[in-house]
Amino acid sequence: MAQLESVQALQEKLAYEQKLVQLVDRIHAAKSLDSIFLELQGEILGLIEAERMTLYAVDQDRKELYSRFVAGDVGEVREIRVPISEKSIAGYVASARRPVNITDAYDGAELTRIASTLSFDSSWDQKTGFRTKQVLALPIMHENRAVGVIQLLNRKRGARFTKDDETSVVRLAKTLGIALNNQFQLAQKRAGKFDYLLAQELVTQDELNSAIAEARRKQTDVETVLLEQYKVPKAELGTALNQFYRCPFIEFDESIAPPSDLMRDLKLEYLKKALWLPLRRDDHGLTVLVDNPQDIQKVDAIHQLLPRHKINLAVGLRKDILHFLSTAGGELAAKGTIGEILGDLKAEDTVERVEREEISGAEVDENDSAIIRLANQMIVDAYKARASDIHIEPYGPQRDTVIRIRVDGSNMEYQKIPGAYRRAIVARIKIMAQLDIAERRKPQDGKVKFKLPDNREIELRVATVPTAGGNEDVVMRILASNEPIPIDKLGMTERNLRELKAVAQKPYGLILCVGPTGSGKTTTLHSVLGYINKPDRKIWTAEDPVEITQYGLRQVQVNPKIGFTFAAAMRAFLRADPDVIMVGEMRDEETAATGIEASLTGHLVLSTLHTNSAVETVVRLLDMGLDSFNFADALLGVLSQRLVKRICDDCKEPYRPERTEYEALAQAYGKEEFEALGPKHDDKFKLYRGKGCASCNKTGYRGRAGIHELLLATDEMKRLIQTKARVPEMLAQAKTEGMTTLVQDGILKTLSGLTDHRQVKAAAIK
Repeated sequence: MAQLESVQALQEKLAYEQKLVQLVDRIHAAKSLDSIFLELQGEILGLIEAERMTLYAVDQDRKELYSRFVAGDVGEVREIRVPISEKSIAGYVASARRPVNITDAYDGAELTRIASTLSFDSSWDQKTGFRTKQVLALPIMHENRAVGVIQLLNRKRGARFTKDDETSVVRLAKTLGIALNNQFQLAQKRAGKFDYLLAQELVTQDELNSAIAEARRKQTDVETVLLEQYKVPKAELGTALNQFYRCPFIEFDESIAPPSDLMRDLKLEYLKKALWLPLRRDDHGLTVLVDNPQDIQKVDAIHQLLPRHKINLAVGLRKDILHFLSTAGGELAAKGTIGEILGDLKAEDTVERVEREEISGAEVDENDSAIIRLANQMIVDAYKARASDIHIEPYGPQRDTVIRIRVDGSNMEYQKIPGAYRRAIVARIKIMAQLDIAERRKPQDGKVKFKLPDNREIELRVATVPTAGGNEDVVMRILASNEPIPIDKLGMTERNLRELKAVAQKPYGLILCVGPTGSGKTTTLHSVLGYINKPDRKIWTAEDPVEITQYGLRQVQVNPKIGFTFAAAMRAFLRADPDVIMVGEMRDEETAATGIEASLTGHLVLSTLHTNSAVETVVRLLDMGLDSFNFADALLGVLSQRLVKRICDDCKEPYRPERTEYEALAQAYGKEEFEALGPKHDDKFKLYRGKGCASCNKTGYRGRAGIHELLLATDEMKRLIQTKARVPEMLAQAKTEGMTTLVQDGILKTLSGLTDHRQVKAAAIK
């Protein structure tokens, strides 16, 4: 048994030695300090049984230790620095050039025994929630000089790090000492590709280091990161490449056509992978554009494939080379189209790069990544299509992400993008809306101000919702800042328009506009405000957000996150000498009560509410706890409305409906009332429909129209409100006083050819 255990221990020791030798080889093969910092730490931890580890290098100029690490889900490379002093464990180890092995970092007596001024900084533990216990830290030496520190935290088994652990770390530290010294020497001797950018202070050394690490992590080129993330001008980057490679820099020019005879003999897919192409011929030879003129294998391949030509190398950016190749292959659609952008996505390997881009503007320029251009083009196309909403719907990495837009109340598929880019496009929208891109577990909401190509500005309300499978949906509502519609253009019946104008001209009272989200309530209220907006009236509005702007109105955007609610805004308005107050929504009893109080004290108050009908609005507010007498005294009228699709004017045609369709109209309107209207099912009776044309995308509908239901607060209606009468009783009284219901108003507009019965049923019939 003892012999078996001895053999097993020997095998474990041999396996450990093999891992140690492999790790030593990896350390010697590291190409940069960042490789050591970012790539080797996991392997060292795998060899030594510790929970965490930090490798520090010495910055002799600043007398500091520094290390780099990847922070959070977004993969940002950050740097930490520690003074070389007894104020920290790592700083003490570098200063004293001796190891420490601590059982409890929070034990002040144990630290004092090592050095009287030694202390442990627990701020990192507090920030991350990690609890440091044991610490093993050794100096990394080279020729009796400290070049770094290796620090291990919390042994996975046992109460402290053992002597065997110390021995293993000493062996690693010797190797790391040689590697760190070699990297320092190389950094001093080697001319950098981007030295020109550093000399011109276009980037700092820290930014360049981060860009290099970022490019390595995403397997892209550093130039792309510098262009897109750090906004280095392309011309300046070209100068840097020109000085480093000692050859001309050429950027994409659509007027340059690569020689067709040479391109015919070369495979396009090979050139895209190899990243070079023959660009032009002249008396001096053949200019070949390549991303790295110092790549010997690539240059040899160019000479072998183009043996009869004198080759003159020029350097170009990968993106530009791919652009030349796509043009030569006839693959590019019109500039700025979704087809081109999706092509760029596949060519550039831009997956999720946008998650780290600190770009808040919405304007497109030549340095923007394909993800950014995709987000911008999506918004522009949706606006041009008159969409009210954009839906981004991921289905995981293996299935396409669907983008839908809502036009005239109905969703339609706009585009599909590869599932691999789902997080990148969502992250881009989050950055535009100034949301937390690292938070994917809970809903967020924000706003985006977006400038269209013609310099008009629109606003988008953004909502993100986590969905099944670790996905995250985004819905953007387009809020076009525009002028109010004149009240006469709202499409109301003669009675509704006349009565609405009459109540709007009252000096005080309460007017409510009700309906579901997206039914045009705010548009209607702004039309009413536009009708009464005269120099002699002071009008305050509280909105969330301010969608329509009017000269003469004092408009305020509420912000519930800081406590500036509708109710708070109304209280402020009452101290600001108002004649008219418009509050975006009566969401709670406090806002409603404040509105009624304001209307009873000599102010005209307008607001919206999410209810199904005008009569139900009265019952809903009473159920919220409002005083029925005060509410009855304050109320002037309730306008309920919906939006229905309008029949396309370009392809509208009359037709004679079947008897069943006529009966359905009569039944919905009310048979007796419909007969009183006068239409008979005879040869003269006609309805209208859209055939479908290019203008309406073959749907037969283009644009939307409102259907309305206006309840007036007459003396009899006020009495019913005071007695808290129920819906049927109030509805009967309102009809007696001339109110047409939503359905009836919709049928009147069906008979006039504005819409059809199907749309009315979809919008207004329960």
